[in-house]
Amino acid sequence: MPVTTASSFDELKRRLSGVVAIPVTPFDADGAVDPETYAKLVDRLLTGGVDVVTPNGNTGEFYALEEAEARHCLEVTVKTGAGRATVVAGVGHDVATAIRAARHAHETGAELIMIHQPVHPYVSADGWVEYHRAIAASVPELGVVLYVRDPAIEGERLARLGDAAPNVIGVKYAVPDPVRFASVARDAGFDRFAWIAGLAELSAPGYFAVGATGFTSGLVNVAPSISLEMFRSLRDGDFRGAMACWERIRPFEELRAADRNANNVSVVKEALAQLGSCRADVRPPSRPLTGAERDRVGVLLGKWGLR
Repeated sequence: MPVTTASSFDELKRRLSGVVAIPVTPFDADGAVDPETYAKLVDRLLTGGVDVVTPNGNTGEFYALEEAEARHCLEVTVKTGAGRATVVAGVGHDVATAIRAARHAHETGAELIMIHQPVHPYVSADGWVEYHRAIAASVPELGVVLYVRDPAIEGERLARLGDAAPNVIGVKYAVPDPVRFASVARDAGFDRFAWIAGLAELSAPGYFAVGATGFTSGLVNVAPSISLEMFRSLRDGDFRGAMACWERIRPFEELRAADRNANNVSVVKEALAQLGSCRADVRPPSRPLTGAERDRVGVLLGKWGLR
């Protein structure tokens, strides 16, 4: 079990500057989580060059998992990634559930947690700060990444939370507005947090242009080399190279984004199924792809040279 002190938080911030992979959660023929396949999928990511993994993210169908299932996914990730990856455990729901998950993450050996956005329909500014502060305070040894999807969250609120919870070291910003991101990051204190573009590859160039140093990815499950190539180009300021990657993956990511992201997970799992890596099954409220959609995924995999 790692013991993370304040002096090592800068190192954790540095590690977040890269591709943060969100693995899918594979299910077996009976609809249960398949831990053996899960381990193989995580190993595939790490062998492909990924070194930061977030089990129980949205691409992992976090909100469709039972608490025990989410724990098992984290345990498999930590075991598979031992010595090879930084694990950022996704936690959320009500405060008590999130604290249980955060403490389990610490006991299991994760070095960071990512707190999913509160799903309560009524969220006050002070309540938002207190929600995250309480969870972060339960695991002062761990670094904490916030998942911000609400455009109403201002930099001042992030700064207040940072004062109240010094182990909050990163922000996964998933509001589709690079200008808003640039303002929020600077109002919060740009150097205070690691800033991660939370809307994956298609949005990454715009966010890197105004200060992001990492991005999250679900596509990386399918083609780690493409995601890593895009990151290296963005890191090095080679936007022409980054946009060449962008053009290659655009049809795949647009298929995921169809119908207000209804296909987000289904497309990734279908691609992995066609590669023989896992079943394509998803849980409601996601849905399997249609035959035409599956065919489109197959064509894209062919263009990438994966089949």
